[in-house]
Amino acid sequence: MTDGSGRLTPRTYRLLAAALAVGGGLLVLLVATRLFPYHSLNHDEGVYLQQAAMLLDGRVFLRPPVAEAYRPWFFVETPDGALYSKYAPVPAVMFAVGELLGGYRLALAGIAAANLALTYTLVAGVFDRRRGLLAAVFLLTSPLFLIESSVFLPYAPTTLLNLAFAVAYFHARRTGSPRAAAVAGLAVGMAFFARPYTAVLFATPFIVHALWTLRGLDRAVVARQAATAALGLVGVGVALGYNALTTGDPLVFPYEAFAPRDGLGFGHREILAYSRQYTPELALRVNGRVLAILFGEWVAAGPVGTLLAAVGVAGLLRRLYRDRSADPRRLVLAGLFVSVAVGNVYFWGNLNVLGDLGQANDGLVANLGPYYHFDLLVPTAAFAAHGAVTGGERVRATLAARVPGAARRRRIGVAVAVLCLLAFAVPAATALADPVERNAEVTETYRSAYAPVDGIEDGSLVFLPTPYGDWMNHPFQALRNDPDFDGDVVYALRERQFDVVDAHPGRTLYRYTYRGTWAPTAGQTVRPRIQPVDHVAGERVVLDLRLGVPPGVERVSIRLESEEGQAYYVTNGTPTLATPSLVVGDGRARLRGVTAVDGNATVPVDDRDELRVTAFADYGAGNGFSYRLELPTATEGDRTRALTPYVEVCRRALRCGGEAAYVPETARDGVVVEHDLRATNATVSADRDPALTAASTGS
Repeated sequence: MTDGSGRLTPRTYRLLAAALAVGGGLLVLLVATRLFPYHSLNHDEGVYLQQAAMLLDGRVFLRPPVAEAYRPWFFVETPDGALYSKYAPVPAVMFAVGELLGGYRLALAGIAAANLALTYTLVAGVFDRRRGLLAAVFLLTSPLFLIESSVFLPYAPTTLLNLAFAVAYFHARRTGSPRAAAVAGLAVGMAFFARPYTAVLFATPFIVHALWTLRGLDRAVVARQAATAALGLVGVGVALGYNALTTGDPLVFPYEAFAPRDGLGFGHREILAYSRQYTPELALRVNGRVLAILFGEWVAAGPVGTLLAAVGVAGLLRRLYRDRSADPRRLVLAGLFVSVAVGNVYFWGNLNVLGDLGQANDGLVANLGPYYHFDLLVPTAAFAAHGAVTGGERVRATLAARVPGAARRRRIGVAVAVLCLLAFAVPAATALADPVERNAEVTETYRSAYAPVDGIEDGSLVFLPTPYGDWMNHPFQALRNDPDFDGDVVYALRERQFDVVDAHPGRTLYRYTYRGTWAPTAGQTVRPRIQPVDHVAGERVVLDLRLGVPPGVERVSIRLESEEGQAYYVTNGTPTLATPSLVVGDGRARLRGVTAVDGNATVPVDDRDELRVTAFADYGAGNGFSYRLELPTATEGDRTRALTPYVEVCRRALRCGGEAAYVPETARDGVVVEHDLRATNATVSADRDPALTAASTGS
C-alpha cells in the first residue's frame, strides 16, 4: 500500500498505527496479568480499585460496619465515620469502565492503546506520519510506559487526557474547529480533576502558545481559545465541587485532608509518620537523580533513545537559531521537557520514590520507574523519532552523493539499518529486562504469600495481619472488600474482632498469619498460614494447651496478661509437653496445671480483652524461645465468648506480634503448639448460631 513513489499512503500509516495500538494494548494486558497478578509494590493500586468498585456501586463514601477494622489504605475518615479516597475519582472511573466490559485490566489495555494512538496522531500532526508511527514505537518500547501502563496507577490515565487535550488543541489551531477547541478544554479540565499539578505542568507550554496566538486579537482565534479555557475551567469547577463534597471545603483537596503537609513546596513535608526537610538544594539533587534514571534506564533503549531525542531537539533549536522558522507546535512539545522537569522540583514525591539516596536501585523507582515524569515519555518519543528519521535521511543523502550504483547503495543502506536496529534493540531489551526481573521476583514472593488465601471458600471472614500499620490493602491489595462489606469473602483487621464477627453472622472464620519478614524487595518470602477460627461461648471458656518442651530446656516459665493485670507461673519440672489450661469466666482468668509463682493466680478480664499467654522455654543463661498465644475474649454478663487464639513461636522478642506465627510444617523438632478451645455450660449452641460452637481443636 504505497503511492507511485514507493512511499506509504496515509491510510497505510493509519492502519499500521492502529495495529500498533491494538498490539500494544494486548501486550500491556499480558504484562498486567502475568507480571502483576497480585498488583505491584505501590499500594496505591488498591486505593484506585477500591474507589472504582465504589463508583460502580454508586458510592463516593464507604460506611464500614466496624470502622477500626475496615479502613482501607489512603482513605480519609469524616467526622461521622464515613471514608473517602484521598485521590480524585477520574482514574478510578476509567478503571471501572474496564470492569463493566469484563475486567478491570481491560481498562489498562484500552488506556495503553489510546495513548499509543494519540501519540501517533499528535506527532504525525506536528511532524509527519513516519515520525508519528516511529514515536508510537518508541513509546511502546519505553520500560516506564510498559510497566506503568500495566498497573492501576493514575499516570497513564492522566497522560491519556493530556494527549487528548494536545491533539484537540493542535487540531483546533490547524482547522479552526470550535468543536475541537471544546474537546481540548474538556480534556484538560478532566486532567486537572485527575491530577491537578500534573495537568498544569503539561498544559503550561500550551498556555504560553495560546497567549502568543492572541497577540493579533483575531476574533476567531480568541473565540477558540476562550472556549478551551472556559471548558477547562469547568473541569476545575468540578474538582472544587468534589472537594466540597468530600472534605467540606472546595479549596481543600482530599490528599490535603489526609496529610496537610504532603503537598507542593519546600520545607517540612510529612505524611503519616514519615517526614523530611525538603530544601531547594535537596530538591535539585533529587530531581537531577530522577531525570538521570529516567533518561538512562526508563525511556526506549535508555541512553540510545535519549541521544536520539537530544539530536531531534538540537535540530529544532538549530533551526530556530538560524532562521526562526521552527514550527511553534514543535516548540510546545519541546517545552514539556522544561515545564515537567522544572515543575517536579517543587514536589517532594520525587524524593520518596528514590528511597535511600545513597543506595542504587532503592525505592519504588527501581521497580516502577520515575512515574511522576511519565508525561516526558511523549516528547522524548517524538523527538527521538524526529532524530532517527532525520539521521536516516542524512545517511540516505550521503549514500546518494558518494556511493555509485543503486544496488550498492541499497545493500549499504540495509546494512546500516540493521546495525542501527541492533544498536537500538540491545539496550532496549536490557532496559526492559531489569525492571521486569525485579517485579517478577516480587510477584513470586506475593504468589507464595497469597497461596493459602486462594483456596478460601465463599462465605468466609478472614482476619488479616498489619505489617505496615492498621490499614486494609497495605500491603494486601488483592484482598479487598466489596463496598457493602458483604462480598463472597470479607476481610478485616484484628480490631474489635467480636463486633466484626457479629456484623457478619454465619460466616466461616479464618485468620491469615505468616512467619518471616514482609520484605518483597529483599526477596524474602514469608511462610503463610490460614488458621481456622472458632467462636465459642458459655459461662466459662477453657483453652487447653499442649506446648512442646524440646530437649535441653531447663525450665518453662509462663506469664498470663490481660489489659488489667498479669500473673506468673512455672511448670512442675521439664516434661516433654507442658499442658496448662487457661480458664476464663466471672471476669477473671487463670492458668491451671501449673504453679503460680507469687500466689497471685488470677488476673482481671475486661469486657473486651485479649489475654496473652507467654511461655518461655529456657535453655539456661536466658537463652531460649517463647510460645505466645493471644486469646480474644468478650464478657457479657454471665456469658464469656472467645475466638481461637493467635499463636506465635518467637525466637526474637521483636518478631513477636506479627512475624512469628506458628506454622507447624516449619517448626523445628520438639516445638509443638496444640490447643483445644471449649465452652462449659454453653449458652448458645452451634445449631442456634453457626458462628458459635461449644468446642474446637487446633494447632
